[in-house]
Formats: sequence, structure tokens, C-alpha cells
Amino acid sequence: MPKPPHPSGSRPAAPRSRTPAKPAKGAAAPASDSKTSGERIAKVLARAGIASRREAEAIILAGRVRVNGKPVDTPALNITARDRVTVDGQPLAAPEPARLWLYHKPAGLVTTARDEKGRQTVFDALPPEMPRVMSVGRLDLNSEGLLLLTNDGELKRKLELPATGWLRKYRVRLKGAPQDTAFEPLRKGITVEGEHFQPMSVVIDRQQGANAWVTVGLREGRNREIRRAMEALGFQVNRLIRISYGPFQLGDLAAGAIEEIRPRVLRDQLGIAPEEAGEKAARRAPGPKKPGTGRAGPTRAEHGKSDAGKPPQGKATPRSWGQRSHGGARNAPPAASATPEGATGQEARKPRSWGSKSARASDRPGTPTGPNSRKPR
Repeated sequence: MPKPPHPSGSRPAAPRSRTPAKPAKGAAAPASDSKTSGERIAKVLARAGIASRREAEAIILAGRVRVNGKPVDTPALNITARDRVTVDGQPLAAPEPARLWLYHKPAGLVTTARDEKGRQTVFDALPPEMPRVMSVGRLDLNSEGLLLLTNDGELKRKLELPATGWLRKYRVRLKGAPQDTAFEPLRKGITVEGEHFQPMSVVIDRQQGANAWVTVGLREGRNREIRRAMEALGFQVNRLIRISYGPFQLGDLAAGAIEEIRPRVLRDQLGIAPEEAGEKAARRAPGPKKPGTGRAGPTRAEHGKSDAGKPPQGKATPRSWGQRSHGGARNAPPAASATPEGATGQEARKPRSWGSKSARASDRPGTPTGPNSRKPR
């Protein structure tokens, strides 16, 4: 049935507009009126290097953060560059360019900011000129090798996410003489104490007396994953060295040394814009000085010898992934980075393999360490 026409000169009443409710008294009032504009405050804190995003959320819930002079009690708040943010009464500094370092963690250090047992941490051992950094993942007390450090909480989160899918490789020394078929459960995925581990790649490299060296690759970082998985198969891990994390390699970085990744590599590998990676600043910044000297540390060519104390084979080449390391011995001890005996030419310049002479020579004196001894079985 058609609706009757409106009387002449009359119009239907317009719908009432709903005005947004005023914010509660005392609540933070950021400059932005849109809930979708700006960035989450926890992300901004992480980007400024205050803490990781998860830690930043805890700082917010503890009431330590104010926006425009008013306390914030939820991390679900977007802010813009116009908002004034303070943490513990201190203004939030402008975010620094994202930076990434390779660190060769020695065994015996805890990967945590503070240890309740008073043990020395990774951050206690860093050079004093290092800025505040966070670890990308962690290595347990008795593990050693490559640990990534960054000053950017968002970069840390990105590299730790399982979606990144970067392969992490470890050299593992096991007690016993395993057969290749013994590792099939690891290659298919294994459940240990109700926790399922994703499939791992396992390759037996060589048998050395009562121990065997294997290379393990995985794409997730659960607590003591390799040790627990090997123990479930009846093998005891007596040494574990991380040798790579995605495209970043431990190489010949000495134990305790640290080396910064070049901004160009950050841009190419992680898609970080040049201004975010601090490429311009890196070009202007001088190389770090070795402690106790008035200039940057001498190269191996200036020493006239290689790390093993032998004359260098050909022209010295620069590091492929980072700038000159600082805060650690440039010349690694023989057990960590010595050139295999008998290696010449290109062989002498190849990255040394953990588990060959570099990781095993000290375990059994007199063991052959020539090029043929490094070939996996």
C-alpha cells in the first residue's frame, strides 16, 4: 500500500545525530581524535628503544607512562607525533635508527637483563660504549655462538616471529655414536613432555671418539629445544653452538666480540628504509676504537699474520656482514677460529666450519685437522 504524501510544505524529520561521549575525567586525551590514526603507544615505546613491545605493555599497566600529562592505563591507545609522552617523568626521546649487531656469546652468560641469582649476563659483558640493546631470542647458560642484538623493539619482535621463518643452524656435540636413522623422529616432528616441536633438519658431520658432531637446523626458538629433543632420543648434548640466524653468520667472530650489521644489509635483508637503518649516520660515524688504543683496531693485514699466527694467504678481505667488531679480541683463540692446517688459497679464506678444528681440536689432542677431516660423512 503506497504511503500517503506529506502535507504541502512539510518534510520528514531528520534523524538525530549521535554525538560521541566525552572522555572520562582524568583519562589521557591524545591530540588525535581518531582511534585508527597514529600508532599504538606500546609500539612507539618499543621503537624508541625503551623496551620490547611486551615489556612496554607491562610498563604502561604499571602506570609509569603519561600522555599529555595524564596517566595511561591501557596499551590499546593510539598516539601521534603531536602527543607528549613521558616514561617515569622523563620525556620520550625521538626514536633512533634501527641497528643490529652480531654477538658471539660465550658459555656461562645468562641472556637476560637481570638475573635473580646474580649471575653475569650478556649485557654485563658488552662494551660500555654500546647503546641500550635487546636480544633477539636467547641462548641458555651453557650454549654459545651467534646472538643478535638490536636497539629497536619492533625489529626484535619481527625477527622473533615464527612467520619470519628464518632457519637457525647449530653445531651440536653429542655423547655416543648415533646412526642417521636415530634422528628420523626429529625430522618428522617430535612431542616432548606434551610440547610439540616442529620438524628439524639433522645431519651427522663426523664421529670423534666417544662424541659425534651433528648440524641441526630449525625455524622456531623454544626453550632448550635441541637439548630436550636429543635427550628424548637418549642422547646427551655436551656442547651447543649457534652458527647462523637466517642470513647472518657467526663466521670467524671471536668469542665475546661484537660486530654491527651494515645499514645497507639491514635494508636489503629486512626491508628497512635507509633513514630507519641510519645509513647516512653510519657513513659519517668513524669506526669504533679498540680499547686502550687511539685509533681503530689494526686489521689482520696490518698485523702481518692471520688469526692462527700464520702469514695471510693473499689479500685480506673485509667482513661480509658487518663493520669492524669492538669489545672483543679481534684475533680469536686457536680453538675458535684457527685456519685448518694444510689449507691454502681459497680454502684458507673460506668461513671455518664449527665442529672441525675450530670446535673440536681442543677436545682430543692429535686429531687430524686437514681439509679432508672436515667433510661430513
